[in-house]
Amino acid sequence: MIKLNEIYMDLAIKEANKNFKKLEGGPFGACIIKEDQIIAIARNTVLRGDATCHAEINAIRKASKKTKTFDLSGCVIYSTTEPCPMCFSAIHWAKINIVVYGTTIFDAKKAGFNELTISSNRMKTLGNCSMEIYSKFKNEQCKKLLKKWTLLENKMVY
Repeated sequence: MIKLNEIYMDLAIKEANKNFKKLEGGPFGACIIKEDQIIAIARNTVLRGDATCHAEINAIRKASKKTKTFDLSGCVIYSTTEPCPMCFSAIHWAKINIVVYGTTIFDAKKAGFNELTISSNRMKTLGNCSMEIYSKFKNEQCKKLLKKWTLLENKMVY
C-alpha cells in the first residue's frame, strides 16, 4: 500500500476551486505525480465547449505532453471525485497505476451531474484491471466542492 499524500489532493482541490471564478467547468480537479514529482495539475473545463475535458483527461493530456509519451506507468492520479467511466478508461489506457479520489461518483450524481453511476471498482472488475484504487481520501474537503457548486447561482448545468 502506498502512503497517500494530502499535498497532492490539496493541489487538485485548489485547482478545482478555480472553476468557482472562471466557470469553465464543474468543481473537479486532478493531480498526477510520479516518484513524488508533480507531472500535471488540471481541472474540468467542459464548459469551454468540449465534453471530454474532465479534470482527469486534461491532467493526462498535460502529463503526456510533458513526458512525451502516452505511457504514464508508475504514476498516481489524485482526483477530487471518482473518475467517471470515460476517465477511468483513459486512466487505464494511460497505464496509470494508482487512482486516489475524494468523493464518489454517486456524490457527483446527487449534486446534479450527469453521471453514469458505474463505480471505479466495478470498472476495474469488468476490465480485469490491476490498478490500485483508494477511495474517499480527504472526502470531507472534496464534498465541500460539490456542496459549494450546488449553491452556486450562475452556473451552467451539464
